[in-house]
Amino acid sequence: MTSIRHMGIVVSDMDKSIHFYTDLIGLQKVPIREETGPFIDSLLNMQNVKIQTTKLVGENSTTSLELVCFENPASTNSTPLNAIGPTHLALNVNNLDALYTRLTKAGVSFNDPPSISPDGYVKVAFCQDPDGTFVELVELIK
Repeated sequence: MTSIRHMGIVVSDMDKSIHFYTDLIGLQKVPIREETGPFIDSLLNMQNVKIQTTKLVGENSTTSLELVCFENPASTNSTPLNAIGPTHLALNVNNLDALYTRLTKAGVSFNDPPSISPDGYVKVAFCQDPDGTFVELVELIK
């Protein structure tokens, strides 16, 4: 293995998710692509797949977040925070308090306000994206 390339999140509404991750969180968007046909059907082991994808990147990141919106077949799953398998996405941020205020004003729900870890190394808060995916926002303070 040489590096982690990206993490994919299935979303129900591409526009709402792009707004959350770019306008509110601050990631940069790569143009949206539509994917359909035999290759994507075979890759995902599904039939008649039609998806939109876009990748989002941070200013200092080589790993991207891929948003995937299925037009066909539709998806309805969500994962609780204590489920086995991937449960959340963690993003390093600057000035978590200001971001928390901006997100709260935009109607984003948080588990708790930002708090400093017992070792004093980070300030952390968990929120949810428009589809309920947990997003851990982390500010390094040491």
